[in-house]
Amino acid sequence: MADAVTRPTDVPVEAFLATVEPPRRVAEGERLAELMASVTGEPPVMWGPSIVGFGSTHYRYDSGREGDMPCVGFSPRKAKLSLYGLTDAAGSDALLASLGPHTRGASCLYVTRLDAVDEDVLRQLVALGYEHHREMDASA
Repeated sequence: MADAVTRPTDVPVEAFLATVEPPRRVAEGERLAELMASVTGEPPVMWGPSIVGFGSTHYRYDSGREGDMPCVGFSPRKAKLSLYGLTDAAGSDALLASLGPHTRGASCLYVTRLDAVDEDVLRQLVALGYEHHREMDASA
């Protein structure tokens, strides 16, 4: 089985964020890193070349594939902010309804502008997602 590409690296998060385009994403990335670190109590760590993650959890699919991933994280992409780990926990749908403008992927939450969403709701989603993934890891 191939190694997972997305694993923790030694790249400083600040160095990665400084390279992000457009400039608005730099500020949003810095704000998200601060917010997620504050909520989770975890330091930001680069996972692969473009994901800033907080904490770590182990997963195993029914297919037998397994690996590690951040409990929660984000990637400041050019078009949208990709937020990871915030949509899987029970109760996340109710919070998402009051978050503000966003779209969803399989396990991702996409936000075009950080200042357009309710930061208190985002904090709750981060806390809920982080605890959900830590509980899953503990029960594995």
